[in-house]
Amino acid sequence: MKHKKGNNVNGWLIIDKPEGMGSTQVVSITKRLFNAKKNGHAGTLDPFATGVLPIAFGEATKLIDFVMDGSKEYEFTIRFGYETDTGDCTGTKTISSENIPTKEQILSILPSFIGKIKQTPPAYSAIKINGERAYNLARKGENVEIKEREIEIFSLQLITYEKDIATLKTVCSKGTYIRSLGQDIARAIDCCGHLTSLRRTKCGIFSIGDTILLDNLKNMVYIAQTLLPLETSLRDIAVMAVSEDEASKLKQGQALSPKGRKDLPNNSSRAVAVCNQVLIAIVRIEETKISPIRVFNLT
Repeated sequence: MKHKKGNNVNGWLIIDKPEGMGSTQVVSITKRLFNAKKNGHAGTLDPFATGVLPIAFGEATKLIDFVMDGSKEYEFTIRFGYETDTGDCTGTKTISSENIPTKEQILSILPSFIGKIKQTPPAYSAIKINGERAYNLARKGENVEIKEREIEIFSLQLITYEKDIATLKTVCSKGTYIRSLGQDIARAIDCCGHLTSLRRTKCGIFSIGDTILLDNLKNMVYIAQTLLPLETSLRDIAVMAVSEDEASKLKQGQALSPKGRKDLPNNSSRAVAVCNQVLIAIVRIEETKISPIRVFNLT
């Protein structure tokens, strides 16, 4: 069996993704910089977008789903006047309208987008259709039909509005496409619009304050100090101490008994199992057993 080349690097690297670069490009660059065996990103950002892009290394890749399940926060600008095929400024103009909304019209429509709503993702997205990415089909000129899905908008605010450009801020659930949101906001007030900028300011537990610029990383000598421990992404989950014997059982996929334990979290079905300050597993707590969900190989 061939062993993967590279070092065993474990932890999180939170990049402030630059404009014009794809998320997978960032993964490739950081993998090379750290000479890591394995890494991946949590939550794709469009090439024209900037902001929080969590990169998981090694054992942290087992936590990508946990980060992606969290809410996201974005700041974005809508330019009114026309739509594009991509929903942003990188696309080709499709339809236009001379109707430019007033600030009052924008403010009046925003509450209707808060809560659980239906949204149709853009044709230029990474969603797979019959095994192929939607954006590849769209680039070939094929008709892309994507089913609408339910998302949730927790908050939506107008920050500034000048001439024909509105700057907004939103907190939303995973699976939300801000390009579609911008287009739908414009359509709801009988206008046309597309995004001119998009910046993710929070992704799950990580925020802009946790990020490092890619150019700064490239110029650093001791880049290992930029890594955050795996536990960083789990700081909202209760911690449960386990013995070495219990840790061994969890690593072998065996369940523990909750009987007699006094450190089980109240009103929680999950916890982080730790032994001698080392992360062992994420566990599911049930009435009759404590089962491992994710097991980590750390020393």
